[in-house]
Amino acid sequence: MTDPRTRRARLLRGDLPTEPMPMADLLRRTPYRHTRIPDSAAADPTIERGLDLALRVGELMLRCGAGAPQVEGAIAATAAAAGVDQVEIDITLQSILVQARSSQGRQHTLLKVVRHTRFDYGRLVAVHRLVQSLVAGEVTPEEAVDRLRSIKRHPRNFPKWSIAVANAVLASAVAVVIGASALAAVLTIGVVLAVAGIARLHARVDLPEFYGNAINAFAATLVAGGLYALGATGVIPFAESDFAFVVAGGIVAMLPGRTMASAIEDVIFGYPLTGAGRLLAVLLSLTGLIIGIASGLGALLTITEAAGASFVSPDVLDLRVTQAPIVPATLASLVVGLAAGVTVQSRRRLIVPMGLLTVVGVGVSAVLTRSLSVGTVTATGLAAVTIGVLGRLLAQRMDAPSMVLVVPASFGLLPGLTIFRGLYELVAQGGDSGLLTFQSGLSTLLSAGGVLLAIATGTVLGEYLAAPWDRHVRGSRRPRTDQVPR
Repeated sequence: MTDPRTRRARLLRGDLPTEPMPMADLLRRTPYRHTRIPDSAAADPTIERGLDLALRVGELMLRCGAGAPQVEGAIAATAAAAGVDQVEIDITLQSILVQARSSQGRQHTLLKVVRHTRFDYGRLVAVHRLVQSLVAGEVTPEEAVDRLRSIKRHPRNFPKWSIAVANAVLASAVAVVIGASALAAVLTIGVVLAVAGIARLHARVDLPEFYGNAINAFAATLVAGGLYALGATGVIPFAESDFAFVVAGGIVAMLPGRTMASAIEDVIFGYPLTGAGRLLAVLLSLTGLIIGIASGLGALLTITEAAGASFVSPDVLDLRVTQAPIVPATLASLVVGLAAGVTVQSRRRLIVPMGLLTVVGVGVSAVLTRSLSVGTVTATGLAAVTIGVLGRLLAQRMDAPSMVLVVPASFGLLPGLTIFRGLYELVAQGGDSGLLTFQSGLSTLLSAGGVLLAIATGTVLGEYLAAPWDRHVRGSRRPRTDQVPR
């Protein structure tokens, strides 16, 4: 029995803040929570091999767009399966550091730097299944090294041209979801493809993302303005509302929704440095888009005023995202999910579930806003929670990390039209109502920011709520033999 004085001393002293976090805590609420943890420290060779394998797994996941919580869980599970009883992990936006002590008392520290990130969810699924196989004892650490090498060397699932087409189809489908006509949807594809060509031109000089986004958004706004001018002169049946829908669809295609979801998750689950870095990247990317669109709108307004014509009537400011007919909006939301799956290089068999999950999210948001008159931010947050819960459960059934389904499925909720309305209110201010218009524009942009935050926090909350049911929905697991991210 413990001496009462000893127990009292422990209570007064508290936990030492520098003690390593137990492996069980690192694995809690991850798909690898049932990993067998060694009872004692291993010898130097085992520790070195285990840390090296775990670091390679974490590096590839971070390079492919995974968030810090997923990377940490996979590193801890891999290290434990390779014989490491306790590991210290430090993850930043561009580096991973792991450390463990051997049975001889020697400290082993390894570091990897990740300088470039390209979203590749197909590889994330392959790494996730590799870690599951390693934890289940289906592969040895030596075999895992070979499989990891095969995953890294395998070509990406979709070529670059298909990604450009998928982005264009995504923007077109988003335009239909918010009410665009068939002609506007087709023209949206042409606008986004034209912007993709411009992006390839300035990519040759390796412009930073901020300037590239500003140029792309400026070009998209000008091209859409040219289409509006053709519609105003009667050349094509292109209404003023279609102009707003085309620009809004292009905004969604360029929004950094993937990075923002990872950033919010990092901050919520205790990675403030990594999350702050991602949020700053999101803020700069979004600022580039806003500057480009605002500059394009300003240029169009100047040109039309000089020509003695009007640009966009105030009716555009009354557009709402809930005005599209339900059947076209539902079909378009399915296309949004399918196209989003291609843009993130997901596995082919996961693309249809992404589309169906997108339909569910858009449907929940539409029901709440149209039938129950729930506010846009609240409805979007509840829809995002639904996507998070269903995405986590479905991902476990399909042996995939939940983010590869949840992040693309949330694209149908992104507030492209709200951002456009806010920017138009800012740029088109004038006359006696100038100050009021400026304040309305800021309020609208803040509303769009609230929607973006609701999407990110809602999906994370949904995944968190569904985590306890991982084992129940996974069922009996068969050994996975796939070694490539198809």
